[in-house]
Amino acid sequence: MLDIKFIKKNIDLIKETVRVKNIDLDVNHLVGVYDKKIELLKNIEDIRKEKNKNTELVKEAIDKKECLKIIQEGKLLKEKLQKLEEEYKKINKEFQELMLLVPNVYSDDTPIGRDEKDNKELYRWAEIPKFDFLIKSHLELGRELDLIDIEAGAKVSGFRGYFLKNEAVLLHFAILWHSLNKLLQKGFKLLLPPTLAREFALTGSGHFPFGKNEIYQIANPGRLASEKKISEPLFLTGTSEPSLLGYYANQVLDEKDLPIKMAGISQCYRSEVGSYGKDTKGLYRLHEFMKVEQVVICKNDVKESAKYFAEILSIAEEILQDLNLPYRVVQMCTGEMGPGKFKMYDIETWMPSQNAYAETHSDSNLTDWQARRLNIKYKTGNGEKQYVYTLNNTGVASPRILIPILECHQQSDGSIKIPEALRPYLNNKEFISKLTRT
Repeated sequence: MLDIKFIKKNIDLIKETVRVKNIDLDVNHLVGVYDKKIELLKNIEDIRKEKNKNTELVKEAIDKKECLKIIQEGKLLKEKLQKLEEEYKKINKEFQELMLLVPNVYSDDTPIGRDEKDNKELYRWAEIPKFDFLIKSHLELGRELDLIDIEAGAKVSGFRGYFLKNEAVLLHFAILWHSLNKLLQKGFKLLLPPTLAREFALTGSGHFPFGKNEIYQIANPGRLASEKKISEPLFLTGTSEPSLLGYYANQVLDEKDLPIKMAGISQCYRSEVGSYGKDTKGLYRLHEFMKVEQVVICKNDVKESAKYFAEILSIAEEILQDLNLPYRVVQMCTGEMGPGKFKMYDIETWMPSQNAYAETHSDSNLTDWQARRLNIKYKTGNGEKQYVYTLNNTGVASPRILIPILECHQQSDGSIKIPEALRPYLNNKEFISKLTRT
């Protein structure tokens, strides 16, 4: 969310941002609704003053006839006030809904474009592995080594269901545990947040209204101890970001306590209805997975937020380097970066069976766009209250990351070489193979 005063002052910039981010929003209509809202509010205040004055006149009436006349005028004012208040309620609701659609402005160095073809590759790390044998996909490796069972997953869970088995389970948790340990060493506070969230948290983080069709809603939110049904909707989060930010909703923080660095680990759920027919095979696009998420809350300063943007990117890169996985860093264009993003990088990791890099991490600076929606502020040294800036990036998401691990580290004999950083979590085992399984 942006400040309406900023929108009115920079209306051409906002119109251009709406255009290049492919947002369906009429900015002129938004401003017109706001102006109507302000006009109604002024009229309401004027009538309230008249009504208060009318009340005083009743007390000062010199006879019954004058008193009745003043009372009648008061009734008309009350009716007029009620009508205006109802009109204001409707126009304010429309205004609030439109404001949720206003995208954040983008950084000066963000590429202008519509889709992934317009993204800009910044750099690569490590050489793409060369194999002197016919490589196998992670599904083939998973089936032969009894690590992954997609068929049984689909039988139990439906489309995009899966089972991880044997060492794949250990790898999955080893990766998550390794990431948590690294983030703890980097000064991040560890949190295990709820995966059931109220609507305000998802609206505040910007996942609603834009991505609402990707989020699972709970059909039966439950009952209170009194047996009264809970009427408020609950949703399964697709990342821990909404819960971590919701933790600080409606709070005024102290400047000396910033930055706040959080690492949340949670189960994640995404319906992916907008991605039907895309990446449907294997472990890439799933309804259910686990993720370690980095979230930073810092002062309202672009330069300072840029520092943390680089920091959380470097941590994600370090994790991939620990796993010895080739990757590239890509700057997202305006049409790909999402409404709330000021600046966004993706890390794409090499997946041999696809003969391509594929997204495994997303690093985002949202400036105060989320903070305004969630009302998160901080008090400066001179007592001034300002909205914080928020940033987030993936630490690691699994089992997606298992794809490059299995495929990049496969051996000619069909075994998998375990990255050295993960071996302590797998009883110091160096390879996964049927022969080494005990």
